Amino acid sequence: MNIEDYRNYCINKKEVTEHFPFDNDTLVFKVCNKMFALASLKKWENGEGFINLKCDPEYAQELRSTYQSIKPGYHMHKQQWNSVYIHTGELSPKLILKLIDHSYSMVVKGLPKKLRASL
Repeated sequence: MNIEDYRNYCINKKEVTEHFPFDNDTLVFKVCNKMFALASLKKWENGEGFINLKCDPEYAQELRSTYQSIKPGYHMHKQQWNSVYIHTGELSPKLILKLIDHSYSMVVKGLPKKLRASL
């Protein structure tokens, strides 16, 4: 997966917007103004790309024990976010997309009922 594939996949989800709220490097995707995915563009350019994704805490632990390329979220709440390292070759594109979907779903699940209904 390259950065364009990642961006296109995220931006095409319902009610998703992209932002650079922290700096000119960290691309953040939000659903209804809540973050579900973020990545450093410089890290991707250097071949060290990873995506921070929200995750169910139990599932996060399971993923981390199964894959070396999935670690506690870098600069994020360690129980609820994972850093998914793309360039190691360990993770299939299908799994990465599944984890993006899971993150999106986790954030949507936490939205107020009225916003969830609009999705």
